[in-house]
Amino acid sequence: MSNLHEECGVIGIFAPQQYRIANDVYYGMYALQHRGQESCGIVVNDDGLFFSHKDIGQVSTVFDAEQLEKLPTGRIAVGHVRYGTTGGNNRNNCQPIEVNHQKGKMALAHNGNISNAYNLRNELELSGAIFHSTSDTEIIAYIVTRERLKTPSIEKAVLETMKYLEGAYSIALMSASKLIVARDPHGFRPLCYGKCDDGRYVVASETCALEAVGATFIRDVRPGELIVFSDDGVVSYTEHCDKKKKQICIFEYIYFARPDSVIDGVSVHSARLEAGRILAREYKVDADVVIGVPDSGLDAALGYSKESGIPYGIGFIKNKYIGRTFISPTQDERSNQVRIKLNPIKETVAGKRVVLVDDSIVRGTTSGRIVKLLRDAGAKEIHMMISSPPFTNPCYYGTDIDTKENLVACHHSVDEIAEMIGADTLGYLPIESLHELVGHEGFCNACFTGEYATTIPENVSKNRFEKRLSERT
Repeated sequence: MSNLHEECGVIGIFAPQQYRIANDVYYGMYALQHRGQESCGIVVNDDGLFFSHKDIGQVSTVFDAEQLEKLPTGRIAVGHVRYGTTGGNNRNNCQPIEVNHQKGKMALAHNGNISNAYNLRNELELSGAIFHSTSDTEIIAYIVTRERLKTPSIEKAVLETMKYLEGAYSIALMSASKLIVARDPHGFRPLCYGKCDDGRYVVASETCALEAVGATFIRDVRPGELIVFSDDGVVSYTEHCDKKKKQICIFEYIYFARPDSVIDGVSVHSARLEAGRILAREYKVDADVVIGVPDSGLDAALGYSKESGIPYGIGFIKNKYIGRTFISPTQDERSNQVRIKLNPIKETVAGKRVVLVDDSIVRGTTSGRIVKLLRDAGAKEIHMMISSPPFTNPCYYGTDIDTKENLVACHHSVDEIAEMIGADTLGYLPIESLHELVGHEGFCNACFTGEYATTIPENVSKNRFEKRLSERT
């Protein structure tokens, strides 16, 4: 139950024949809702004509049966759930972005964060580009459009565009006749595809979305790879592959992804179990019960219990109708959500020494309120275990933490944080054990180490483009 802001989720479908394709995109977006709850959208390609619906809100509020019925049948469609790491939460920033250009149409959905977006946008504006949104996705769309005027195909235009982009991007792009996906050369964000028995191809940020629409997983998109789905089959372009070190975001396994997903061959559930086991070996405490903070702390709590032999218990009931706490724009609203989102089960914790497992501590305020809930429920002792190392550095690749100012671990020791949140003891996952979660070293842990794979951007404010517009007016 971290205060971290998510990134986004993308899904695309290419079908051999017309059908109610928007319904499947809807199901896939539902499966990816955890990746973004600010806005969502679907664009359907009906024989070269694009029809779309996008708005602020979660999938269940933006799309009802009537709205889905308005979208036509089609063979290609893309969908997107958004939490924006560049640009504010308004309808202009909803995705997929649609573009009409001299050589056709396209719709673009993007998960990640372009770290050189500020410089790219400045260059484009100086060349005459006029932007209608403040998201970095529109920057990608502009460069693709520019390159399309100079290249023989849309896929060649995307390949050229990749040369200009720095940072994290997993892209699903739809043209009049093709579905194209691309993943940045570091592979910061996940992207995979599968196939249904009737020949439909489905691409998505996570495998859980493939399963939601009945697709069988085929493989992950390689870092730097571009894949085209069309009537000519499936064609892979690998000229940008193996040029840079793989850097899958380690927080996908700790927090972002759904536990039933498999990313780059690693089960998210298994990775979180292992984090709990490591914590149990590292921090041996006398306790009566192990509980996890829903949702991403539950698997690690189970791992801690199995390794330590301390019984696992259900310590909280979660209100399923409240979004993740970080969605609230103000601290006061976030505080109110904690109170109505989680309710401790007194029978589990009253009079007991409790091991409390969560995925991270960012500001410390949410953790403090959760500890207080357990104290009020009668917990005798609270030993808090965090299934990640201390978060001490900003992220430029899709996690909305852009300064050290609000990161509690930058300003306080572990003992001080424990006292601040009201825990008897506090333990973090050792940073040197991160590779044990995924079985390899090919991951980004810059939020813990400050060692970045790309150039650190000069301007990192989420609303930097809104600010620039206000300064002009």
